[in-house]
Amino acid sequence: MRVIAKFGGTSLGSGDRINRAADSIAAAVEQGHEVGVVASAMGNTTDELLEDIEYDAQAADRAEIVSMGERTSVRMLKGALAARGIDAIFLEPGSDDWPIITDEYGEVDVEETQKRAHALAGQMRDVVPVITGFLAEDHEGNVTTLGRGGSDTSAVMLGNYMDADEVVIVTDVEGVMTGDPRVVEGARNVGEISVDELRSLSFRGAEVVAPSALSYKDSNLSVRVTHYQHGDLLTGGTSIEGEFQNLIDLQEEPTACVTVAGRAIRNSPGILGELASALGDAGINIEANSSGMDSLTFYVDEDDADDVEALLHDRIVDDETLSSVTVEDDIAVIRVTGGDPGQAALPYQVMEPLADAHIHLYDVITSATSVSVFVPWDDREQALELVQGVF
Repeated sequence: MRVIAKFGGTSLGSGDRINRAADSIAAAVEQGHEVGVVASAMGNTTDELLEDIEYDAQAADRAEIVSMGERTSVRMLKGALAARGIDAIFLEPGSDDWPIITDEYGEVDVEETQKRAHALAGQMRDVVPVITGFLAEDHEGNVTTLGRGGSDTSAVMLGNYMDADEVVIVTDVEGVMTGDPRVVEGARNVGEISVDELRSLSFRGAEVVAPSALSYKDSNLSVRVTHYQHGDLLTGGTSIEGEFQNLIDLQEEPTACVTVAGRAIRNSPGILGELASALGDAGINIEANSSGMDSLTFYVDEDDADDVEALLHDRIVDDETLSSVTVEDDIAVIRVTGGDPGQAALPYQVMEPLADAHIHLYDVITSATSVSVFVPWDDREQALELVQGVF
């Protein structure tokens, strides 16, 4: 089996942990597996280096400075492997066999990187490559970086391009947890999670795997997250399943927009929950909801609109916070899931062609990895075509 193992900063944060990492790599090699290693900077080295740059450093100088953490890690880990009789080499930007190349815009040159990664994979029968994470090199030989979470990106990208069977992210958590164990009592490991689920969690602060890394995972590549104390690269942790895809979906049936107005909704704790519970108790599904300064909007199946209006009207009569309810029918929903994980412009990409075509937008609702636009039912086909044209 071919494995790419990424060791995070915490898992390399001391001499003891470097020895532990080297032991786990050596054990896998001795079992006959091909292992490549991606190493982050030891401990908090990168953050400390950035904090020490108290002047207006040029981008090239900044990249060179912050690269020192990873450059040190690969040398330490290569030395620990050599002490165990494992034939290893370290690779950093400037090395002859360095694989990750970026173009003049700082984006990964996929064709060149795939070619170099494939060539490096051919050496793994005889040697363990220990590669600096986070770093890249442009066509002029300058050091560039892959951004926050770049070591995860390095690992999954290389796992993909080097035809690995599995990428193992070795970190300071026992995999993906049901909640933050520092906050939630009884949090436990999730044995398996989908790419879509994890990507949404990662965009909203779960520090497990960088969202940018997950875009390089395909259905043939296994990715697993495990704790550095586990000591076995081949078992344990949380398995990340599936492949993230860009999807554009037009809901087949029309929806209705039911809006409740009230003078002080934003200062009324629990009001959204009370109204949503009333609909849930009646067996009515809420497709989406949004809120304004003085309003709450529920999008529901058009066939349920009259029942929803009646239910919410009963709440309005009994609650002086609320003043009125109104309904608008014949609304289409187009949902876009995906886009570049490092690109914050997904909502703009979706909305711009619709605005240029003067298509009315009732609402735009975004999540970590998707955008839903609500447009007139009669404009749905044109809107779908325009959005599809962007992607």
